[in-house]
Amino acid sequence: MLRLILLSLSVLHPNTVSSCELFGRFHMPSLFKQGDIMIGGIFPVFNKEISNTYTFEKEPPGVKCAGFDLRVFQWTQVMIFSIEEINKDPALLPNISLGYKILDSCASPTITLRAALTLAGRPEETESTLPCPPAISALIAESGSSQSLVVAGMLGPFQVPIVSYFSTCACLSNRLKYPSFFRTIPSDYFQAKALAALVKHFGWQWIGVIQSDNDYGHNGILAFSEEVKKFGVCIAFVGKVLRTYTMDKILNVVEMIKKSTVKVILAFAAEGDLYPLMKEVVKQNITGIQWIASEAWITASRPSTPEIYQAFGGALGFAVQKMAIPNLKPFLAGISPYKDPSAAFVRDFWEIMVGCRLVLPGEYIDAAATNVICKGNETLINFQNVFFNVTQLRETYNVHKAVYAIAHALHQLVFCQPAGEKPVKPCLNVSEIQPKQVTEHLQRVNFKNEFGDHIYFDKNGDPPASYDIINWQLNDGHVEHVTLGHFASDTNGDYKLSIQEEHIVWRTGNMVSWIVPTSVCSDVCPVGTRKAQIKGKPTCCFDCIPCADGTIANLTGAADCTPCPQEFWSNERKDQCIPKTVEFLTYHEPMGIAITVVSILGASLSLATIMVFFHYRETPVIKASNSELSCFLLFCLFLCFLCPLTFIGRPTVWTCMLRHTAFGVTFALCISCVLGKTIVVITAFKATVPGNKIARKFGPAQQRIIVFSCTLIQIVICILWLELKPPFPDMVFRYSNKKIVLECNTGSEAAFYAVLGYIAFLAITCLVLAFLARKLPDNFNEAKFITFSMLIFCTVWITFIPAYISSPGKFTVAVETFAILSSAFGLFICIFAPKCYIILIKPEKNTKRHMCQLGAVLDELLSSRDVRLPSCVQLSALLYPLI
Repeated sequence: MLRLILLSLSVLHPNTVSSCELFGRFHMPSLFKQGDIMIGGIFPVFNKEISNTYTFEKEPPGVKCAGFDLRVFQWTQVMIFSIEEINKDPALLPNISLGYKILDSCASPTITLRAALTLAGRPEETESTLPCPPAISALIAESGSSQSLVVAGMLGPFQVPIVSYFSTCACLSNRLKYPSFFRTIPSDYFQAKALAALVKHFGWQWIGVIQSDNDYGHNGILAFSEEVKKFGVCIAFVGKVLRTYTMDKILNVVEMIKKSTVKVILAFAAEGDLYPLMKEVVKQNITGIQWIASEAWITASRPSTPEIYQAFGGALGFAVQKMAIPNLKPFLAGISPYKDPSAAFVRDFWEIMVGCRLVLPGEYIDAAATNVICKGNETLINFQNVFFNVTQLRETYNVHKAVYAIAHALHQLVFCQPAGEKPVKPCLNVSEIQPKQVTEHLQRVNFKNEFGDHIYFDKNGDPPASYDIINWQLNDGHVEHVTLGHFASDTNGDYKLSIQEEHIVWRTGNMVSWIVPTSVCSDVCPVGTRKAQIKGKPTCCFDCIPCADGTIANLTGAADCTPCPQEFWSNERKDQCIPKTVEFLTYHEPMGIAITVVSILGASLSLATIMVFFHYRETPVIKASNSELSCFLLFCLFLCFLCPLTFIGRPTVWTCMLRHTAFGVTFALCISCVLGKTIVVITAFKATVPGNKIARKFGPAQQRIIVFSCTLIQIVICILWLELKPPFPDMVFRYSNKKIVLECNTGSEAAFYAVLGYIAFLAITCLVLAFLARKLPDNFNEAKFITFSMLIFCTVWITFIPAYISSPGKFTVAVETFAILSSAFGLFICIFAPKCYIILIKPEKNTKRHMCQLGAVLDELLSSRDVRLPSCVQLSALLYPLI
């Protein structure tokens, strides 16, 4: 609201409203020196405000603060030192003196607001006849981000330039809200990137966070959280601290730390906010935690003690660039309350450093404290204290850079050229300097200081980001801030992180260690398992689930399992894909051996039977059984018995084409021969008169034509099959996940079933004809045996079809070979076993006399037809020409 009122007044009355009329004054102790151009400074010299009760009945009392901070007091002295150094420099603002007024903020936004109003108003220490003596032209403020937000929000509408030396909140880079804010310390946006890069570098996935409960902590952790989410890091808890918090709140945060399983905690807090928590952590002996520090406390002197080191030893964090400022130590050693007893803060500093208190004239003296009253001969020369260590200045160096950046902006404004060039006359009267002009020139500042650092501000008022990586190490009883790396970010958003890991001291339990600690909610999943999110918990908390069959995880911490290629399968550990077992019917397995033996046995029996028929070719049984067709049928059966051998072994293009076509053609040839024999028998016994023309015309030539023509149709079907869509070797995966079944794909299902269908047609035709002739005389009649063989054949192949379809893998091949062998043996046994039995076992029946006993049977069979029975000689004369 205050900012809006001030902004409205400045807009409505730009020429009439001055800072003298807008701002009042508060009685606040200050470090002051008059100059031609005044620069203000606000520092949290005391880090805690002592609250007062306001009745609003009278003017509020002066501000009271406690907790004198030596490090911050050093910052004030560096500002004074830098201004005096500039006043002595003939090349920078020649003949123009810089003055200063430095106030204390007590690390409180309200006190900071008072200080800012006081600095922007009429100076108290001067009397002038001017309507409004010059107020500050620029302000160096503040340490805390919350305090800087107050100052930037109030003075921003008036374009008063503010340069912060320690406020890192990324929110202050918003040029629309804070158009005149600059800083010499990198934004938390870059620090968040640096901290996230550090967490990623060491593989920490499960971390806790402690933050200051103010703008610095909130915005810093928000930026950090967004960065680490990109790397899959989870934040287990967020504890909040503030220097004004009660002990109950501090204990709640301590309890949170004790209950958590995290081993790494990031403390993104100001030193004053974090220190009470640090003391309580040490008091409760909470060890074994690796602390990650923000730049606000990693190099602070107050917590850098052996006592705090017990729990925070090995802390790792980022600090701004360090520098050694020449001639600063003698200046600091020359601080004395005797030079100016009324100077603010000096007496408090003296009391802490020397251990005695300077008593001013008229001041009340406590009788009990007379032994600590200064005698006047105390000195800081050769005094050993971290206050005088000017070799590793960090935030202090930022103050130095802020003063010089303002000086260069003023020089360019007053002299219309950068500092360092040959002296010229001023182009602007000092009294005419407006804060807005200083802001515009501060935005354009670009120079190298005496230490070689490039000083400039980007469009958001931020300097280039550069951090040192600091590690807390104990050496000779003193805590040292050892630099072990560097982080730098460029304008493109890329960064470079370099760390000397081998020199880092880590904290493990009560001992330091050289081994990088780990911090995970769940242990990394081993190979062969994948992460499974636990419901209601962060993504870093998970269970490890074994990969499913056929998938693997060959890396630890896999989020998902990777499916194996189709020809591979996962091993037992699920960490490697191994080739699937290739399965096909081989000669070495029992099934293959059995099929081979049976096939060879059948083929051997066929050859043996051919030899028997050839040897006994002149006997009546052989002559009566049509020796030519019988031998040809035996040869076909020999081929049929050999067909199963093509089904054994790894399928190839040629074996796949051969096994189906050879099977189809040989069986068609077999059935054609059986069909021919059946027709011969029927034709012979249907001729009622010997010498009938029908019987005479059905001789050997006609028999060959029947066999050839019936087989030719099957050959044509097979040729079309091979030409259009032939069988081919195929890998089948559907039978088993762990096996690849190699089999012959039929190519064209229609062609395959056409081959089977044609064989079935021939078999059924033969069965019907044989069935019609089943009651003819046995001596010359094979119809019964043919009928029985066809019944076996048809039964085998009818049962083959469902078995073939339902059998998996190599058993499909086994079923097919079983059907081939069974039907072949059925034909062989039914047709040729009786003849071989007569020829070899009962040779007495293999005579013409035995065959002539047929007459009585034929008389009885044909008596009902009034057909004259031919004599034995006449019947033989009828059959022999046909066979």
